[in-house]
Amino acid sequence: MVAHHPVHTNFQVGLLSPGQEEAGNTQEFIVGNCTAMREVFDRIRRFAKYDAPVLISGETGTGKELAAQAIHQRSERKDGPFVAINCATLPATLIASELFGYEKGAFTGAVTRKLGLIEQANNGTLFLDEIGDLPLELQAHMLRFLQEHTITRLGGHTPIQVNARVISASHVDLEAAMAAGTFRDDLFYRLNVLPLRMPSLREREEDVLLLATYFLRRITMEIGAGQFELTPEAKTVIQAYSWPGNVREMIAAIRRAVVMSAECLIRPDDLAIQIKPESELRAHSPAVPPMRRFSPGSEQERLALLQALHRNRNNVTKAAADIGVSRVTFYRMAKRHSDAFHNILRQEKDA
Repeated sequence: MVAHHPVHTNFQVGLLSPGQEEAGNTQEFIVGNCTAMREVFDRIRRFAKYDAPVLISGETGTGKELAAQAIHQRSERKDGPFVAINCATLPATLIASELFGYEKGAFTGAVTRKLGLIEQANNGTLFLDEIGDLPLELQAHMLRFLQEHTITRLGGHTPIQVNARVISASHVDLEAAMAAGTFRDDLFYRLNVLPLRMPSLREREEDVLLLATYFLRRITMEIGAGQFELTPEAKTVIQAYSWPGNVREMIAAIRRAVVMSAECLIRPDDLAIQIKPESELRAHSPAVPPMRRFSPGSEQERLALLQALHRNRNNVTKAAADIGVSRVTFYRMAKRHSDAFHNILRQEKDA
C-alpha cells in the first residue's frame, strides 16, 4: 500500500518549548527545549521563508516528516497540498508510476490516466522520505525534475510543468551512499540546498522527561483516560534508557504504559523497556568506550574526545552522538581540556 497523504486540511505542526500554550486538539507539536532543538526550530522558521529544496537527516523516529510539515505550513505554499511518499516502502515496479503518473494504455492495466504524486503536489510541497532508497535510474528523473520543473507521465510524450517545492529526508548517510555509488552526487547537491538535522534522543538529555510528560498528557487526553503521572522510578528508567527508536519509540512506550497501568501512576513495569547492561552497550557501541568510564579531565577522556572529532571532521554534534553524549555534555567535557579543543570549538562556533 502506498503511504501518502496529498492534502492535510485539519492538521498543524507547532514548535513547542516549555511555558508555551498548546493550541487546540488538532495541533501536533515538535517538542523540545535543548540547544539542538532550538537550532532545529530556528532553521524551520528560516527555511519556511525560502522556496528552496530542504534535506532533512536524522535517525528513524526523530520526527523528520513533522519537520517537513512544519516548514510547509509556515511557507507561502501552506494553502497548497503536502504530498508525502516513503521511497523505502514502494515496490521498485511501482515507484515510477506512483511518482510520475501514467497515461491510459501506458502498460497492461492502465485503463485510465493517473496523476503521479509529483503532479499532485503542484503549488504545494512534495516530501520524499527515505530518498536514499530511490533506485538509481529514478534518481536521474528526479534530478531532471529539480532542474527543469517538468515531468513526463509514463507512456506520455509531453512535458508537464509542475511547481512544487521538494523536501527530502533520509536516515542513512547520503555522503557515504555517494561514495558507495548508490546515490548520485549531482542529485545530492540539488537536494541539500538547505540542510536540517533532527537530533536523536541521545543528544537531547534535557528534553527526555519533557517529552515523556508531554506525550503522557496528550495520550491520556486522546483516550479520555484521566490524569496520569510518572512515578520517580519511571522517570529514572526513562532518563537512563537509550531510546534507539527515538521519539517514535517513546510515544509507543507511553501509550502502552497508559493501557497497562492499573492506576493513574506509570511505573517502570508499565513502560516495558529494559536498560541494557553496560557490557552489552559496549558490544554495540562505536570503538570509543562509554565516556562515563573515564575520570573527568583524564588523558583517556581527552583522547576519546579528539578521536571522535577526528572521525566526524570536527563536527561537534556528530562527535557527541558518536560517543553517546549530548552536545552540551561534549562541550562541558571539552572545556576540561581547553588547550586541546580551543581552536576546534571556536571554529565551529564561528561557522
